[in-house]
Amino acid sequence: MNADRKKVVQYLNEAHATEQALTRVLQSQIAMTPAGSYRSGLEKHLDETKDHAERVAERLESLGQGANPLLAFVGLAETIAAQVLALYKTPFDLLRGSGGEEKVLKNAKDACATEALEIATYTAIERLAKRVGDDETAALAASIREDEQRMLDRILREIPKLTDAVVQADIKGRPSYDIATTGAGEAVREAGEATRKAARKTAATTRKTARNARKVPGVAQVEGEVKGAVASEGDLAIARYDALNADEVVAKLTGLSQIDLAKVDAYERKNQNRTTVLSRITSLRGDEPWAGYDELTASEVQAVLAEGDDERIKKARSYERAHKNRASVLTAAEREHSNA
Repeated sequence: MNADRKKVVQYLNEAHATEQALTRVLQSQIAMTPAGSYRSGLEKHLDETKDHAERVAERLESLGQGANPLLAFVGLAETIAAQVLALYKTPFDLLRGSGGEEKVLKNAKDACATEALEIATYTAIERLAKRVGDDETAALAASIREDEQRMLDRILREIPKLTDAVVQADIKGRPSYDIATTGAGEAVREAGEATRKAARKTAATTRKTARNARKVPGVAQVEGEVKGAVASEGDLAIARYDALNADEVVAKLTGLSQIDLAKVDAYERKNQNRTTVLSRITSLRGDEPWAGYDELTASEVQAVLAEGDDERIKKARSYERAHKNRASVLTAAEREHSNA
């Protein structure tokens, strides 16, 4: 695969992951929204979002994504990770705001940010595709971008009405609806279970190359922070954490993945807040050499290094030395670097 097509595939994979995640988020938001124009808009956009995901997937297939196993793995992993983020977001949506009206307004503001991100994503894809002569991908991106722009415009038109509903409910004491009557609880449980099943099913096909669904750069850290904020000592990757002094904790940090480092960071800040521990975590946190690196075994890392990408080899060697420091991985990195 040449560099032009490889970059287009990378951007399309990122867009596909976003569409998959947005599908789950929209389902949870619809469940919390009363009947009316805004809910109708969300339902319509849910159908559009599913269609976008299918069209992007079809374009990826036509570009021969399956011809490169590593690119296929990264794209698939991004999709799983996006689904997991949506799953973690779903129950928190139910806790936002003082009443149903405010929850819907906060969700609408989030939706504006999401739509803006999607518009930027497809604007970049369209521009990239035009610059490399891929007119079909450019047309696809432009079409989807127009849908996202229409949705953003529609949400912005709804914001004043949703704000007025908050005023009536929270200031004047005249709520317009009870969130319990929207079927939110049941719908959210169904959406969450659907996400869990999808993640389990997809993960089963990639178990030889990944350990779980934290595969997008930055996603593992975000997930770790969310989990760490509500974690107990038993949830941490370091046994008997609360009984260890700062030096003992620091000695155990280098072997942790980015998600576990973020989890410990959030837990430590919430509890003992020791500067020595937090400073060491900060020095260890950062992007993995490539998406999903922390979840790979030594042999799986070596298989990727064998592809001979010198930049990836350098990143892996530096990261490995600072973290797990596995001799077999470092030896393979040195060997492949010499052969590159």
